[in-house]
Amino acid sequence: MNYPVWQLGIPGGLLIAFVAVTHVFVSHFAVGGGAFLVLTERRAYRIGDLELLGWVRRHSKFFALLTLVFGAVSGVGIWFTIGLVAPEATSSLIHTFVWAWAIEWVFFVVEIAAAIIYATCWDRLDRRSHMIVGWIYFWAAFFSLVVINGIITYQLTPGRWLQTKNFWDGFFNPTYLPSLFIRTAMCIVLAGVFGLITAVREKPELRARIVRLAGAWIVCGSLMLPLFAWWYFAKFPDFSKAYATGSILMVRHTIRGGIAFTLVVLLMALVFALWKPRLMRAPVVALLVLFAFGMMASGEYLREFVRKPWVINGYIYANDVRVSSVTDYAKRGVFGNAAWVTAADPKSVDYGHDLFVMQCSKCHTVDGYRAIRPRVRNWDATFAANMLGHLEMMKVGTMPRFAGDERDRAALGLYLASLNPHPPAQVKNIDGEGKQVFETRCGSCHTIDGKIRPLKAAFTDSTPEQIEAILPVLSTMSDNMPPFTGTDEEAKALAHYAAKAANTPAAR
Repeated sequence: MNYPVWQLGIPGGLLIAFVAVTHVFVSHFAVGGGAFLVLTERRAYRIGDLELLGWVRRHSKFFALLTLVFGAVSGVGIWFTIGLVAPEATSSLIHTFVWAWAIEWVFFVVEIAAAIIYATCWDRLDRRSHMIVGWIYFWAAFFSLVVINGIITYQLTPGRWLQTKNFWDGFFNPTYLPSLFIRTAMCIVLAGVFGLITAVREKPELRARIVRLAGAWIVCGSLMLPLFAWWYFAKFPDFSKAYATGSILMVRHTIRGGIAFTLVVLLMALVFALWKPRLMRAPVVALLVLFAFGMMASGEYLREFVRKPWVINGYIYANDVRVSSVTDYAKRGVFGNAAWVTAADPKSVDYGHDLFVMQCSKCHTVDGYRAIRPRVRNWDATFAANMLGHLEMMKVGTMPRFAGDERDRAALGLYLASLNPHPPAQVKNIDGEGKQVFETRCGSCHTIDGKIRPLKAAFTDSTPEQIEAILPVLSTMSDNMPPFTGTDEEAKALAHYAAKAANTPAAR
C-alpha cells in the first residue's frame, strides 16, 4: 500500500486483460509465423514455385508490420498497465526475475532486427543468408516465449520458490513445461490462421495451395492442444482444480467455450482449408480469426481466474497486498502505514472509501463491472465489518484476506453500509422476506441446496423455532461464522425460509 492507486471506471485487472489478450494473440503469431515463413520459403525453393515465393515475400511484410508495430506497442502497454494497476506485484516480478527479463529483452532486440532484415532484404541477400536471418528471427522469438513462460507460470505455481526464493525453483515451476507446449501449439495454429489473411487476395490457384498449407498448420496445432491442456490441468494447485471442475459457473462456461472454439477452428480448417479451399474467402477467414481469438482469450481468462485470490500464489494477493503484510496491518492498522490515505479521520466514511480504493478496486467498482453496491445491499455497518473478517470464506475462496485492524474493518464496513442508505421496502410475505434475509446474511458463503457450502443437510427435519434458536450463537459454532446482527423479525423470517427450503424436495 505504498503506491498511489490508479482509479479507473473499470477494475484495473479488466484493463490488463484487454491489453494482454490482444498482445498475446499477436505475439504467438509472431513466434509461429516466423517458422511458417521460413519453412514455406524453403518449400517454394525446393519445388520451384515462384508464385508461392512471391506470396511469402508479400506475407513477410504484413507479418513484420503487425508483429513489430502492434506487438511491440501492446507489449509496452502491458508494462504500463500492470505497473499502474499492480505496482507491488510488478515490482516483485522484476526483482525476482531481473536477469530473465534482461535476457528476454536481448532476444526481443534480435527478433526486431531479424524481422526487419528478413522482410526488407529479399533482393539484397542470397537464398541461404536470407533463410538464416529467418531462422535467427524464429529462434529469438521462440526463446523470448520460453523466458516469459517461466515468469507467467510462476504466478500460479511458484512451487519450491516460496521456501527457497531460488530463481530456478520459481522459473522451472510445476506448470512450466505443459504451458510451454500449449503455447507452442497455439503458435502453430495462429501461424496458419494469419497466413490465410493475406492468402485471400491471391489468384484462385495460388490461394488454394496456400490455404491447404495454412490449414495443415491449423489442424496440426489444434490436435495437439487437448493433450497439452490435460497435462497443464493436472499440474494445477488443488484450489485451482476446484474452480475448473465446476464450483464457479463462469469458469465452466469459459472451459466449454474454449473447447467449442477449438473444435470450430479445427472443423473450419478441415472443411474450408483442406477439403474445399476454394470456399476460403474473406468472410470465412474473418470468422476463423475471431474463433481463434476466442480460443486464446478463453485460455488466458482461465489462466488468470484459477489463480484467484492471488496475483502470485501464496505470496501476493490479487489486491496487491503481500501475505507478509497482512499480519502487520492486522496489528498496526492501515491508517498510519499506507502512504496514500487522504482521509483525516480513521473512523470516517471517507477513510472507509480510501480502504475500498486500496483493497477492493483491483477487482470491483461501486456500480460498474463487478459492482459492490448490489453485493452489500441491506448490509448494516456492523454486519459489513464482521463479514470483512471472513472475506476468504465467501463463496469459493476467490477473495483475498482483508488487510487491516478492527478500526479499519469498522471504517470500511461503514462505507459499504453507506452505499445503500435507503433499504428497499420490506417484502410483506414471510417467504419472500426470509429469502431476502438469507441472501443478505448467509448467501455470500452458503446455499440451501447448491454446490457451495449447502445447508440442507444441517437443517433437514429442523423446525423454524430450532433454526431461530441457533442464530444468536452462530459465531461460537465456528471461527469462520460472523454473528447474526439482524432484527428479531429478520431472524424469524430467515428461520422460516431456511426450514421450508431445506425440507422441500428438490424439483426434478
